[in-house]
Amino acid sequence: MKFIRLAIVMILLFGLGYPVVMTGIAQALFPHQANGSIIYNDKKQAVGSELIGQLFQDPKYFHGRISSIHYDAAASGTPNYAPSNKEMIQRTEKAAEEWLKKNPGKTKEEVPLDLITNSGSGLDPHISPAAAFFQVPSVAKATGLSEEQLNNLVKKHIEGRVLGIFGEPRVNVLKLNMELQKMIQGKS
Repeated sequence: MKFIRLAIVMILLFGLGYPVVMTGIAQALFPHQANGSIIYNDKKQAVGSELIGQLFQDPKYFHGRISSIHYDAAASGTPNYAPSNKEMIQRTEKAAEEWLKKNPGKTKEEVPLDLITNSGSGLDPHISPAAAFFQVPSVAKATGLSEEQLNNLVKKHIEGRVLGIFGEPRVNVLKLNMELQKMIQGKS
């Protein structure tokens, strides 16, 4: 009988009490993060999460990293291929060729690695500043905006290292494209 009472107390304490308290603390201290880090447009409509990458195929937008799971957040993950894996080599070479078609005059060595490889989760919403700057000429051609305007836009969206030491500088593709869309609409 003692064990049943102990089990009931533990279920109530850790199965109900702890989650309710932690949810309350998260909502009070970090409401944006606790609710999924959702990004809203000017019309207050949710357009995505700043933590999950999206597929952009239109040439007038910046593109993110390749996703082997097709940006399906329910199936986070990626094949764990070695750099010598034939399928991995073929996929990265194909991706590099596609980028070179969109960016004539560039060489395979100039294509940033994060544009032809995927992240561990397959959902990375960020690209390197080099990957964003690499896309500027093709986005300028597709939108009619100047390369200078787009370079300034990319610079504005570079996020630094966390606490100044963790990670690498990065650009959130969704946030970048949302501001780019405003620039395109303002031009029309």
